[in-house]
Amino acid sequence: MQMFQSATLKLTAWYLAILMTISLTFSVVIYQLNFREISFRLENLQHSLMESGISILPDSTQSQIFSYGPNSPLTIQSNQAAGQMTLSLFYINIVIFVAGGLGSYFLARRTLRPIEESHEAQSRFTSDASHELRTPLAAMKAELEVSLRDSHLSQQESRELLESNLEEVNKLIQLTQMLLQLSRLDHDKLERTSVDVVQLLNEKLSLYKADKKRFDIVARKKAVINANEPAISELIGILIENALKYSPKGSKINIRIFMKRLMVGFEIRNSGTPIPEDKLPKLFDRFYRADTSRTNSSENGYGLGLSIAKKIVDIHHGDLQVSSNEEGTTFTFCLPIIRTNQP
Repeated sequence: MQMFQSATLKLTAWYLAILMTISLTFSVVIYQLNFREISFRLENLQHSLMESGISILPDSTQSQIFSYGPNSPLTIQSNQAAGQMTLSLFYINIVIFVAGGLGSYFLARRTLRPIEESHEAQSRFTSDASHELRTPLAAMKAELEVSLRDSHLSQQESRELLESNLEEVNKLIQLTQMLLQLSRLDHDKLERTSVDVVQLLNEKLSLYKADKKRFDIVARKKAVINANEPAISELIGILIENALKYSPKGSKINIRIFMKRLMVGFEIRNSGTPIPEDKLPKLFDRFYRADTSRTNSSENGYGLGLSIAKKIVDIHHGDLQVSSNEEGTTFTFCLPIIRTNQP
């Protein structure tokens, strides 16, 4: 994205400017300290030789060597040392500039990457939500416009129009409720109590009397976890609805509740068309549908159910996995148990 590329370059420039300011400041300080040290040592050497009375050279030559002035040997030596030191510091700063530029760009990218990903996810979410809201609204508008143009609209046709619009309104209500639920899961802290997953499963299955014979259940007598009961009930309901929606009518749905170390596991498997492996990681993305051929089906949802399920599991510090092959598609979640010695 061009906006983030520009922001990356600006942040890199700022990082590099700060780094070079520090480097140049230290270079000036080091230069001043070293130059003073060199001058001090040369002066001390001069004074030591003059005070010792050692004279291995003629007086005129000795006077010339230890004299002060722009052309004196001591001044020339000091200037040469200063020039060498300046050149060394210049090369050091060039290296710092190049290495610092690369490092600053890397840090800038790393700093902005989470923001960029969040921005992209938010933009995608807003775009998808707008699309989902626009579709039923457009259908309602079209029906109303056509009906208003018909001066001979019968009472029966008016009733059918109202029923159709009511169906679209219910879809909008369902979508907004799911979006609100996702928003709450993003920000709310859920109250946790002792929850029996087996009991919740039985309560949920009692709502599917027409499909009761389809469920093949293997479960413990009790499996207690520390969780928010409404959230876990919603999680189980989402996985059951998903299995019913994407499996052949009348086919078996296998559910298993098991123990895994310090976790309670819940596994639900349904037969049907396998999901391609490259699409599996995207199943928990908001508004994502693996089966695009069913986009216009009345059975099709908004692609939010599995996102809510994943969010519920994450909030409870659990793990949600999916696998799919010719035998069927399996969703498995594991959540921490309550130990028997806990109050």
